[in-house]
Formats: sequence, structure tokens, C-alpha cells
Amino acid sequence: MVSAHSGLRWLLLLFLLIALFQTFGRRGKFGDIKETKSVLIAFILTHIQLLLGLILFFLSPKVQFGGSTMSSSLFRFFTVEHSLIMIIAIVLITLGYTRSKKAPKPFNVAFNFYIIALVLILVGIPWPFREALGAGWF
Repeated sequence: MVSAHSGLRWLLLLFLLIALFQTFGRRGKFGDIKETKSVLIAFILTHIQLLLGLILFFLSPKVQFGGSTMSSSLFRFFTVEHSLIMIIAIVLITLGYTRSKKAPKPFNVAFNFYIIALVLILVGIPWPFREALGAGWF
């Protein structure tokens, strides 16, 4: 399950970048957001990641609720920081996708929400160079 969650992040990041490039190229134009399928695919992949993350949240030994949770950087990161940052990013992607379908300039809306979500996702990923978190590339 951890490998699926870690591996899917690369696909999600790829489609978020594609969606950002496609919506940036069309900023200020009127049109239908459905023309850019990458926005929808990023939305779907984000929600699949949410489901996998929720399963891991309740099964992972790195998520603990107790007196020592906040004193350990590993437990604090996975129990509080990672979860909260990713949920905020998912909410932003969901808002960006749903609001862009109704907006007069949908590409601006999608781009603005998706770029903020991408920054949050990049901050919330347990990258391998953050040694204390014990995470790998996959």
C-alpha cells in the first residue's frame, strides 16, 4: 500500500504539471475547461491518493495518537503535518476543478488553485533528503 501511494505521487505530480502548463497557456481565454483533460486527470489522481492515504493513515505504524506523537518528528510529520497539508491541497484542487467549470475564464481559476496545491504538495511530501522521516523515492 505504501508503494502504491508513493508511486502514484509521481503520476499525480506529472499530471499536475501538465495541467498547469496547459492552463497557463490558455490563461485569459474563454473556453471550456473540459478541453484540457489533464485538469480532470489530476483531479481524479488526487482523490485516488486521498483514498490510499486514508487507508495508510489508519494502518501505518508511523501514525500514532499518544503522548509522544508531538515530541517525535517522524510521528508528528505523518500524523499531523503531512495529513493536514495534503488535505488542504486536495481541497484546493477540488475547488479549482469545480469552480473552473462555472467560471467565465476557467483556465485562470484552475491554474491559480492548482499552483497553490502543487506548492503545498511539494512541501508535504516526505522527500528522501529529509532523513528524519525515513521515506524513499518510491
